Amino acid sequence: MSKRNLALIGATIVSIIYGVTFTIAKDVMPAYIDAFGFILLRVGGSVLLFWLTWLFMPKEKIALGDFPRIIAAAFFGVAFNMLTFFKGLSLTSPISAAVIMVSTPMIVLVLSAIIMKERLKKRKVFGIVLGLFGTALLILYGKSIGSASNAGLGNFLVLVNAISYGFYLIIVKKLMHTYNAFTFVKWIYLFGFFMVLPFAWSEFNAVNWSLVPTSISWKISFVVVVATFLTYLVNLL
Repeated sequence: MSKRNLALIGATIVSIIYGVTFTIAKDVMPAYIDAFGFILLRVGGSVLLFWLTWLFMPKEKIALGDFPRIIAAAFFGVAFNMLTFFKGLSLTSPISAAVIMVSTPMIVLVLSAIIMKERLKKRKVFGIVLGLFGTALLILYGKSIGSASNAGLGNFLVLVNAISYGFYLIIVKKLMHTYNAFTFVKWIYLFGFFMVLPFAWSEFNAVNWSLVPTSISWKISFVVVVATFLTYLVNLL
């Protein structure tokens, strides 16, 4: 099987598992923990897992000049990306969030054309316009899809998250050609953790863990562990 087909299969699996994690995360937020507090668990758990695994992985040194790119990737791919996504997910429905996230490839194409001066064919331009039009309709009329406390704002924040992730994919592209994905992802999450901490600490500290059911604790653990694996897989693809 060709590398391209393997990448497509991997991307499909990632999309399916992401859909499951959307629903699970929605069960947790905001009933038991608010969005930013949940992000601290998500990012902190990823930092712990990545750096513990690093102890048993081949070591690869990162050039000092690549750290500004890693810090930028941490902002767009972890901090700003997750703060907007999880807050948006807490306000809208998992279905709406998943549909809006489909716009990410279109956003990447637009950003690539603007930042990297890549040429867009007319067919791609038509597809982008059509897709973004559909996303705009979802944001404006998202209240009809699932139960949500503030679907309009939630959908908008999920869209902002998709744009942020588009920037991340462009920024991280050079790193993927230079290093093994594991080498830089652990640094991205470490920097991202410190960026998220000031916003998330108060919500995390407010959680009454004695009132959190065991089933919810397992769901939190599932999201942290599975999302960490998917992070590595996405960068590997």
